[in-house]
Amino acid sequence: MHPSSFVQRGPCQWELPASGPMRVPVVIYASEALLREMDEKVREQAVNVACLPGIVGASYAMPDAHWGYGFPIGGVAAFDAHEGGVISAGGVGFDVSCGVRCLHTGLARADVRAQQQRLAKALFSGIPAGVGSTGAIRLDADRMDQMLAGGARWAVANGWGSEEDLARTEEGGRMAGAHPADVPELAKRRQRDEMGTLGSGNHYLEVQEVAEIFAPAAADAFGLHTGDIVVMIHCGSRGLGHQIGTDYLRLMAEAAAGFGIVLPDRELACAPLDSALGQRYLGAMRAAINCALANRQILTHLVREVFAAIFPGVRMPLLYDVSHNTCKLEQHRVGGERRELYVHRKGATRAWGPGHPELPEAFSLAGQPVLIGGSMGTGSYVLAGTAQSATLAFASACHGAGRAMSRHQALRRWRGRQVVDELAAEGILVRSPSSRGIAEEAPGAYKDVAAVVDAADAAGLARKVARLRPLVCIKG
Repeated sequence: MHPSSFVQRGPCQWELPASGPMRVPVVIYASEALLREMDEKVREQAVNVACLPGIVGASYAMPDAHWGYGFPIGGVAAFDAHEGGVISAGGVGFDVSCGVRCLHTGLARADVRAQQQRLAKALFSGIPAGVGSTGAIRLDADRMDQMLAGGARWAVANGWGSEEDLARTEEGGRMAGAHPADVPELAKRRQRDEMGTLGSGNHYLEVQEVAEIFAPAAADAFGLHTGDIVVMIHCGSRGLGHQIGTDYLRLMAEAAAGFGIVLPDRELACAPLDSALGQRYLGAMRAAINCALANRQILTHLVREVFAAIFPGVRMPLLYDVSHNTCKLEQHRVGGERRELYVHRKGATRAWGPGHPELPEAFSLAGQPVLIGGSMGTGSYVLAGTAQSATLAFASACHGAGRAMSRHQALRRWRGRQVVDELAAEGILVRSPSSRGIAEEAPGAYKDVAAVVDAADAAGLARKVARLRPLVCIKG
């Protein structure tokens, strides 16, 4: 996109004023270089979002924004139910509550280097990954509903983790307002054997080294020091979330005319928040959030078992677990007035600033940990929410590097074996059941994660705390 069509409001803030059917402006947070690299489809989709009923503030796009389904990936929008606001399944995404959690290990680089091959093999063997991957857990109908209502709290109660984990998880590990009865039966059947699995696509488990510290005080609050080894897990609600998105998008598209909603794009199918359909989707979506929280909690337990077998006595406390692809009811100040808004974050993560009441006490001064997953070989980042972010995009930040090319384009440029060998030469071991999947997720298929993080930092969405370098990567 060309910057000349926007009004620059700050060092990394670009505005497209409202016009025509737009109810609010579009605001994109990006450096000029990132803005120029964004596909025109990002602007088109962000403009369409700005036309939806009840939208508040602006239609926002994060520095990693790229073309998505309905909403751009990296899109943020808030809606007021009292002003005809809507809920959009496309504004949440198909992998509901896909997110990232980070674990401390207490190990150093030398510890992992000495066992790197063994660790990679054990993690690949012990963590189910790939398309259609299944685990050892099988849920009957009753246990499925208990999981969908209980989230990570259900997982901990069943022996997968500890109460300490819940204090470092968004929503305390359980999303309130989940209604398992609103989850389609097909979605439940798809998830029956998929708990404790990574899945495919850009999902991964990485063993990483803290390579650089940018904010020492915040890093201390997060327990991060140069040379520390951490583990990052990136996955979501698997087949259940995808089926919920598929089914409710169809229902919303069919019902739109009856609600008097004119859709600028069928992919933006939505329903009024106060409608029966809107409430059913919220109940199902919240159940999918709990599914993702439980899934990452079980994976955490499996990872701890693998590490304990290789590094006896190791403790792996949770740093934090944060989701993207959600819609949450939150309080935000708009025009000097505190309002309850339904904030859609599709490919964006929440970033509470210092002092927010939902933060664990340990993070009160530093702000919320914001976990930014990179692509294989390029590193990941830990950021912290800022006080300023609440006024910029409803306390939201980017969630990753963001794709720079499609999976089909990546397949034409790389082969899986080539990527594995190149990364091994850099000291990074990659294991995956799919050579094709590795090629699709090649580092070069993504934007420069450092540039994305720098833009988020410069805009004030979140501040840089630490850079993490991968040593072992298990890909779906």
